[in-house]
Amino acid sequence: MEMENHKNHPLPLSKGLLRTEDLYRYILETSVYPREAEPLKEIRDVTFGHPQAIMSTAPDAGQLIAILLKLLNPKKTIEIGVYTGYSLLLTAVNIPDDGQIIAIDPDREAYEIGLPVIQKARVDHKIKFIESKALAVLDKILENGENEGQFDYAYVDADKRNYWNYHERLMKLLKVGGVGVYDNTLYGGTVAMSEQTPEPMTAERKAILEFNKALAADPRVQLSHVPLGDGISICRRIY
Repeated sequence: MEMENHKNHPLPLSKGLLRTEDLYRYILETSVYPREAEPLKEIRDVTFGHPQAIMSTAPDAGQLIAILLKLLNPKKTIEIGVYTGYSLLLTAVNIPDDGQIIAIDPDREAYEIGLPVIQKARVDHKIKFIESKALAVLDKILENGENEGQFDYAYVDADKRNYWNYHERLMKLLKVGGVGVYDNTLYGGTVAMSEQTPEPMTAERKAILEFNKALAADPRVQLSHVPLGDGISICRRIY
């Protein structure tokens, strides 16, 4: 029944970079949906009718992130950009029971759409939600230097024009060996398109292009740019 339900959902091809619908459906239905935890399926379902449902983390990207989390076993994490909470729930169910997530987003209303699912999964005790834009919160966490190098993992899916500002702060907050994941770094494939990008996407596309270039040149990180979902950049801090 669950599989049939998801077959009725339109495929997120505007996010996925596999433009052949049959191939993308094959990946989702063969390897992703059957292994996706029930609470994650549920939070996708409650997000489905939201006008900005496309903002949710793609489940194929989430599957890789879940493996990373299990390998890292992080205790202290940060999430910048929460929306309805798919990636937040993904992190919460894959970190230890005493793990903690500082989750930052100015839109509490969207967060509360997925909150009942998070509570039902009994992982809400791991989450400290802060209703705010992220830079001010990150700067507050960095005050006095006590939190430098204290975080194991970070996930970023917020204002693309501030990605580099987030990155600079996370390079102080993440420990050496810690991992940061940035979503939407292929931006619907527009990073490889001409300047004829749709007008609403132009400014954020430019910011993503600049971020990708800077990230590729950053000697502080080991980098993998992965074409899952809308593109995710995985950075391991090496010094």
